[in-house]
Amino acid sequence: MRDYGWELSTAVVLFHEAVARRLGLSAAEHKALGVIVRSGPLPTGALAPELGVGITAVTGIVDRLVRAGYVRREPDPADRRRVLLIAEAGKVPDLGAIFADLGRAMAAFTSKYDEREAAVVVDYLDNTIRVLREQTAALENRP
Repeated sequence: MRDYGWELSTAVVLFHEAVARRLGLSAAEHKALGVIVRSGPLPTGALAPELGVGITAVTGIVDRLVRAGYVRREPDPADRRRVLLIAEAGKVPDLGAIFADLGRAMAAFTSKYDEREAAVVVDYLDNTIRVLREQTAALENRP
């Protein structure tokens, strides 16, 4: 029997690795940039749990994003001891075409599902995401 969970996770990781390479980044850096762009100004410490890595790893990731010109660090006006990560609006890559192509390809095959079938697929995806998050947290908390 095929291991669909493994195949799906591998395909997702490899897709994001390919997108990241387009930008001259690693997949972790690409994901971090996405979190920063979506979340607006973000304290450095808030990025670690979003990526599931320690603060030391976040520092290296942010350093590389700053050097690449995608992100800048600024003191938090509400707490000068804290540093905010801000996406450089003019430098953030437009991945619209890449993700538009993906969206069109996904829509092409998902359009064949009726409403009931689509609900089952959505349920499967919701539960897959939940289980992956639970398993990630469990791995992070194991000695």
